Amino acid sequence: MARVKGGPKTRRRREKWLKLAKGYWGARSKLYRTAKIAVAKSLSYAYRDRRAKKREMRRLFISRINAASRQYGLSYSQFIQGLKKAGIEIDRKILSELPTEDTVLFKTLVDISKNANQSA
Repeated sequence: MARVKGGPKTRRRREKWLKLAKGYWGARSKLYRTAKIAVAKSLSYAYRDRRAKKREMRRLFISRINAASRQYGLSYSQFIQGLKKAGIEIDRKILSELPTEDTVLFKTLVDISKNANQSA
């Protein structure tokens, strides 16, 4: 059987992986096999971490809201429960920014939440 060397298609395919590995250190950017493994791993990390980032940001928002609401004598869960009872729907990202951006509005929301919790 004749030996097949590869030619243009093989070279293009390998260059594609090496181009993706540009900026990697050492053999990871120079050698095809190592570069392919490194790129595949990094792509899987990127896919995973795009989802993990959303979870981490939500956790950060919740901790900020909890810290701010405790200053006014409410825990996070009581604060959110009161807002739901009052029919106020604000996402956690905006709620987490309010204590630093607009303290008066946040204090108002805390008062509304307290009243909703007491009346129900």
